[in-house]
Amino acid sequence: MGPREPCPCGSGKRYKGCHGRQAAQDRQGVQRPFAGRVDETEWIALREIVPAATAPLRVPSAPDREVLLSTLLPLAWPALVRADGRILLGLQVQSRSGDVSRDLAAALELALASPHGSPVQPVGLPGAGPRLQDLLSEDPIEVTVHTGFDYWVEGAADPGGEVAASMERANASVIPTARLSSVPSAYWCRMRAKTHLRWVLPEEEGPLLDAMARLAVGRALTVGPDSRYVGSFRAHGLLVPVWDLPHDREPDELEEPSAALRARLDEELAAPRPLTPEERRARSGLLSRQLTLR
Repeated sequence: MGPREPCPCGSGKRYKGCHGRQAAQDRQGVQRPFAGRVDETEWIALREIVPAATAPLRVPSAPDREVLLSTLLPLAWPALVRADGRILLGLQVQSRSGDVSRDLAAALELALASPHGSPVQPVGLPGAGPRLQDLLSEDPIEVTVHTGFDYWVEGAADPGGEVAASMERANASVIPTARLSSVPSAYWCRMRAKTHLRWVLPEEEGPLLDAMARLAVGRALTVGPDSRYVGSFRAHGLLVPVWDLPHDREPDELEEPSAALRARLDEELAAPRPLTPEERRARSGLLSRQLTLR
């Protein structure tokens, strides 16, 4: 999401004036809240760059409960317990403690203890307690990207009221998005005027920027014909590079060039060496096109 885009929570506010406010708060807290999970990059992608997606979660302490991670929930609820006991856990919610993982775990604990058929409301700062890494199984999440938020009311006879209105606003703000299958945590998205690839990379920033600088000098920092690296942002401690693409470029056309770029990055990362003056200038250019979300 960008600061000028409508926030998909359905509030009707711009992202900067709604969920975008959490950026300054989160910077003061845990830098990498999802560190330690094998799917850290997917959690970051779902929190920061994917409008509508879900992923089943397994909670070993509650094996009889069905839990579904959702990028967003109606009215930005932290969690929702359906009438049949299924739990939806919202990911794109404001961090209250400065540790997103602890906030999400607290919401999940509340949902597990809440009556069926009710939303979980924010209750202020969570105290000391488990984090997501403590509550969830270690299995990597399996992401499903949706075209809208109709799954919010799946099985409901008549959603109506605030939930229906929130869903309508949220659906209107959804940017067409697709997840690549050839590389992890890479998402194609089509804006009104541009198409982009946004890719959460797992490596530490220093070595990664060195590798990217070497590729940039060799004109190899690309994801196919006519693609253009435009910059990156930091999200939850990791780097998210962004490429501009021709507007008609489809997701399946990115699979092979993205896998090839991943192979080139791996090759450079496996053989670190001092940068040449030209590569140092390229690295400085990469740094100048960064911003920090969290």
